[in-house]
Amino acid sequence: MDKIRAIIIEDEELGRKLIQNYLKDVPEIEIVAECENGFEGIKSIQELKPDLIFLDIQMPKLNGFEMLEILEEKPEVIFTTAYNQYAINAFEINAIDYLMKPFSKERLIEALHKAEKRIRSNEPQDKNIQKLVQQPLNEIIERIVVKSNTKISVIPVEKIRYIEAQDDYVMIYTTEGKHLKQSTMKYFEQHLDPKHFMRVHRSYIIRFDQVVQLEPYGKDSYVAKLKDGPGIPISKSGFKNLKEILNF
Repeated sequence: MDKIRAIIIEDEELGRKLIQNYLKDVPEIEIVAECENGFEGIKSIQELKPDLIFLDIQMPKLNGFEMLEILEEKPEVIFTTAYNQYAINAFEINAIDYLMKPFSKERLIEALHKAEKRIRSNEPQDKNIQKLVQQPLNEIIERIVVKSNTKISVIPVEKIRYIEAQDDYVMIYTTEGKHLKQSTMKYFEQHLDPKHFMRVHRSYIIRFDQVVQLEPYGKDSYVAKLKDGPGIPISKSGFKNLKEILNF
């Protein structure tokens, strides 16, 4: 029987060594790579195509959820983390396991047996993982990860000027350019800081400090003029709310 090929993705060396040590006498698994951040993890997964990854959540550069979001083909995942607030989500979508640090060898082996059963049975998991990566690490997001061809960009939210709906995607306009991302306006409406952003139209979310002027545009229609940019259509209620917030 073929061995399960796995990658450890963990920013702390001690954490990587602990998993390696726990699994050194487990014949059914082969650790094919270790990665200390999400960018290395993506590269190794694309090159080595493992069956399974042991994945930390809070990592520099890209966190675990952001890394999974970028991947087109996702391996099975066992989360290894010090944060418990997303365990319920993981179990609700039938994730393999969610190990809270510090965990024992026995607990890791238990998770591995679950993974082996799923991998051997060829049970599809990709859709379940996709549901999980749509859950942000924080209620208010601080950055957005986008992929264009092979380039991965991490956009701090303070660089966002406005967001426009485009069917099943959104176009994110920043101070440095624009990025197309498969997501929903509802997601950004819920998770961008309302102190800085507002959905002013079914198709637009804008950042307050980009607005320089509000103008009427026909009957019951309005536009918000942005710094060095276009006029953004806003609804009647959006106009009222913006006017109150910006004291225009």
